[in-house]
Order: sequence, then C-alpha cells, then structure tokens
Amino acid sequence: MKVPTPRLTQHVLTVEGRTAGEPVLFVHGNVSSAAFWRDSMAALPDGYRPLAVDLRGFGESDPAPVDATRGLRDYSDDVIELIDALGLDGVHLVGWSMGGGVALQALHDRPAAVRSLTLVNPVSPYGYGGTEGPDGRLTHADGTGAGAGGANPDFVARLKAGDMSDDSPVSPRNVFRSAYVKHPVPDEDFYVSAMLTTRVGEDHYPGDAATSTAWPGVAPGKRGVLNALAPTYFRLDDLDAIDPKPPILWIRGADDVIVSDASLFDLAHLGALGVVPGSPGTPAQPMVTQTRAVLERYGPYREVVFDDCGHSPHLEHPAAFQRVLADHLRGI
Repeated sequence: MKVPTPRLTQHVLTVEGRTAGEPVLFVHGNVSSAAFWRDSMAALPDGYRPLAVDLRGFGESDPAPVDATRGLRDYSDDVIELIDALGLDGVHLVGWSMGGGVALQALHDRPAAVRSLTLVNPVSPYGYGGTEGPDGRLTHADGTGAGAGGANPDFVARLKAGDMSDDSPVSPRNVFRSAYVKHPVPDEDFYVSAMLTTRVGEDHYPGDAATSTAWPGVAPGKRGVLNALAPTYFRLDDLDAIDPKPPILWIRGADDVIVSDASLFDLAHLGALGVVPGSPGTPAQPMVTQTRAVLERYGPYREVVFDDCGHSPHLEHPAAFQRVLADHLRGI
C-alpha cells in the first residue's frame, strides 16, 4: 500500500488479511527493499500485524533525496512519520543492517513509539568506517575512511544498469552471494531484483564523493546513503539516556563479512590486508564490539548469535530467526 506522509509517499508491504494486532514494522538495509522481509512477515504469529516499509530511494517509495549531514534521520524521521500517518499506538521495530541504524535513531528520537526493538546485523551506533576502538573514536576529524568515495564504481554501474548477471565478482548477484548470505538461499532472483530497486546517484546510492589528504583518501560527502552512515553524521553516544527503554534483541550471524570487527567492506581492514595499498596501520573498525558496548550501557538487551550464518539471519536460518523474534515480541 502507498501511504502519504509529510515529506514523501511511502510504500508499505503488508500481508493479506493481517490488519489487526500489535504492529511489527520491519526496516530493510542498504541496497535492498521491504521485499527482503517477505517471509519473516508472513511467519509472524497471530496477534501481530506485519508491515515493512521501503525507505526513501528504495523499492516503491518516493526517491526523495538524502541529506547525509542529518545522519540517518531522513530515514528515521520517515519511519516516525509513517507510524503517525498510520495511527499506530507504538510499534515493534525490526531493523536489519542499515535499517538497524534507522531503527536505533527512531528509538533515540521517539522512544515512546517503540514497544520493542530487534536489531539484525545492525550497523554500528558509531556509523560505518572511519572509527577505532569500542568507544567509536574518529580516526580523523573529517571522517576519513567513510563515505561514498569507498563504493566500488563497477558495482554502482551494474546496480544502475539493473544487471542480473553473475559475470563479475561485483555484480549485484555475486555481492548477494558473497556478502549478504554465507550459503545459497531460495528465491535468489527475487532478492537480487529487490536490490536493483535501489536508486543510484549523488542523492541516493552511494552519494557524493569527497576526498581527503589522509589515507585512504576518501571522506564523507554531504548527500546520499553511504555518507549518511558516516560517523561524522550518524553517532549514538547517548542511547543510554533515553526514557523509556524498551527491550532490545540483537541477532547477528557469526560469519558476517559486512558488519564485523574485521569487515571486508571496511577500508581500514582492507588496508591491513594489503587490498587497499598504503595503509599507515589504521586499525579496523570493531563494529560488533562497538554495538555491544553501546547496548551494555543501554541496559535491557539480549544478544543471539547464529553460527554458520552471514549478514542475513532472516534469510539463512528463517525458522530459528522467526522463533527467536516471536519470543522477543511476546516478552519471553
């Protein structure tokens, strides 16, 4: 369904006949869409109303531009405005990858609207790239090491062209196979097609590139997705200060290569591996350690790790994911 909200019209995926019950709002990650939640929505137990939103610039929602200087707030404000437009009296939020950061920002800004929060392989509360240590300190004040300049241009071009092939390691299909999941999953074409709904450009994915005199030579710009994830713009130092504090479930795959303490998408870690030359020894961003440190300060949370699992537990281990999520929604 299409839902008009103050700044854009948002597309919301629903399940036929499921219009009553406690609302569960699923938020997808980068280079994907609400379609990635299809099976998780259908598997929700009775008593819950499944909803999944296409974030701006993804799926069928309006391709409104992203002001990266607001961090992820363009997305989280959209989510809050959607909750208001639908007249929902609090929601269970479920956020995957970048969507986890969006959900955390929404929780930070409107805690009373959140009944519970589930994070699935979420981006660090200190953004993506450009930080060190569990406290997320900046490697450089300008966020060098983060932002749109780190995107692979061939992947961006293939995404824009709607490439469904597997003739390159950086085709969307092979990125799905090598990074989104550890093992093959059913309906691969369905998920790759959802990836290809991503709007490409400086206002969307990856954003406008900026340079830096420090290694690795890229810094956050001011527009688009990857810059919105930069630690200079997205940073949740004070999540522990919010009130009320709904319970948080943190689910992650043990073998995730996107969000990890040794991420294969972190330029600092790639420098340590020699893939990006010239590294002065900048340490990798400890993304998982940073999330744990923030949640430890927050309080009511539980961490569940799925073994033999990559970036997408809901696709790779659906039965176990659905069971753990249902227990969390019930307060078990």
